[in-house]
Amino acid sequence: MATLKLVSNMNTRISLAAITPTVNLVRHQHCWWSHVEMGPPDAILGVTETYKKDTNPKKINLGVGAYRDDNSKPYLLPSVLKAEEILKSKNLDKEYLPISGLAEFTAAAAKLAFGENSRVIKEGLNATVQGISGTGSLMLGANFLRDFHNGPKEVYMPTPTWGNHIPLFKKAGFAVKQYRYYDPKTCGFDFNGALQDMAKIPEKSVVLLHACAHNPTGVDPKPEQWREISKVMKQRNLFPFIDMAYQGFATGDIDRDATALRQFIDDGHQIALAQSFAKNMGLYAERVGAFSLVTASKEEKEKVMSQIKIIIRPLYSNPPIHGARIAALVMNDPELRAQWLKDVKGMADRIISVRTKLRDGLKREGSTKNWQHITDQIGMFCFTGMDKDQVERLTKEFSVYLTKDGRISMAGVTSGNVDYLAHGMHSVTK
Repeated sequence: MATLKLVSNMNTRISLAAITPTVNLVRHQHCWWSHVEMGPPDAILGVTETYKKDTNPKKINLGVGAYRDDNSKPYLLPSVLKAEEILKSKNLDKEYLPISGLAEFTAAAAKLAFGENSRVIKEGLNATVQGISGTGSLMLGANFLRDFHNGPKEVYMPTPTWGNHIPLFKKAGFAVKQYRYYDPKTCGFDFNGALQDMAKIPEKSVVLLHACAHNPTGVDPKPEQWREISKVMKQRNLFPFIDMAYQGFATGDIDRDATALRQFIDDGHQIALAQSFAKNMGLYAERVGAFSLVTASKEEKEKVMSQIKIIIRPLYSNPPIHGARIAALVMNDPELRAQWLKDVKGMADRIISVRTKLRDGLKREGSTKNWQHITDQIGMFCFTGMDKDQVERLTKEFSVYLTKDGRISMAGVTSGNVDYLAHGMHSVTK
C-alpha cells in the first residue's frame, strides 16, 4: 500500500485529491452513534422538572422519593450531623477500603437487619459486603445469582414493584415475571392472589420481596400473612431476595420493620438481602448500602464471600468510605445510636401524622369515598387509587405533581399544604 508523506516545505505542493481518502475517513467518524435512539425520560425525574417550571405558589411536588421536613426542606438527621463532626475531628485518611467495604459498617448493618441475637450473626453465617446503596447492593445480588444460582434464571416480582427492580435484573440476565400483590379494588394487599401465584412459581426460582414500606404502594402484608408467605415459599423451595430500603423509616421501630426478614430466617430460609441507608439515615448522596447472603456454614460463607469480591473488583473495585464511616459510627456509638433511633422515629411519625391529616381533610371536604387505605398503607409512598385522568386534572388544575399511576410521596405532604391537597383530590374524584 502506498504511503502519503507530508513534507513541511513551502515549495512542496500536495494535490487535494491525494488527501481525499483522509478527509473521507474523518467525515465517516462522526457516524458511530447515529443508530442510538432517544431513550424515554425517567417518570419521576420528569415530574420534578415540570414542577420546577410551574409558577403557581401553591404547587406541590409529590413525586420525589426523599424525605422532607414539615417545611418541605431536606432533613439532615442530628445523629448524622454529630457523627460527621466526630469524624472531622479525627483527621482520618482517604485510603482505599477493602473490596468488601468498611468492616465495622458491614458488621453493624448485618446486626441491624438480622438482630444481634440472630443465629445468623451468632454462627457467622452471613456473607455481608458494603454496596453502592440499595441499587448497587441489589445489582451485586443479581450478578451473584446469575453466576451461581442453580435454579431458573427467572425472578418473580410483586405487581407493581419499584421501577428500577425490573431493568436491574434484566441487565443481569434474568427473565422478569410477576406475582399478584396490590389489589386496586381495595387499595390493599392481594393476599390470596399472591399465595396462589407463589404456589405456581417453578421450584428454585428467585422471588423478590419488599421487607417493609412497599414501594410504590405503601401496602405491606401483616405479620401473620408474612408467616404464610414464608411457609408457601419454603414448601415450593423458592429463593427469597429481600429488598430492605426503609428499616426504621416505616413504623419508627427498626425491629418491627425487620419482622418479615427475621420470619424467613426463623423458618430456615437462606436469603439474599439488599439494604439501603439512604432513607433511614438521610444519606441519599453518600450511597451507603449492604448486600448479604445467608449461608449454611462458615466454610460456605468464605467461598461465597470470595466470589462476591470477584464480582465487585471489575465493577467498582471498592466502595466509598465517608458515608460508611458515618453509618458505622451512628450504629455503633451508644449515644449516637439512641439519637438516631429518635431521629428515625420522628421521621416515621411525621409521615404517619400527615396520612391521618390527609384522610381527615378529604372527609371534611365532603368526600364519600373510602380513604381508609391512606392510613392503612405505610412508609414514604401512598397509592391513592386515583386514575390517570384524575392525576392529570390534579396536576393541571391544582399544580399537584405526582406519577400517573396515582402514587404520591407522603414526604411532600406537610401541615401547610395538606388541606389544599385534600381539596384538590376531592375535586377530581367526587
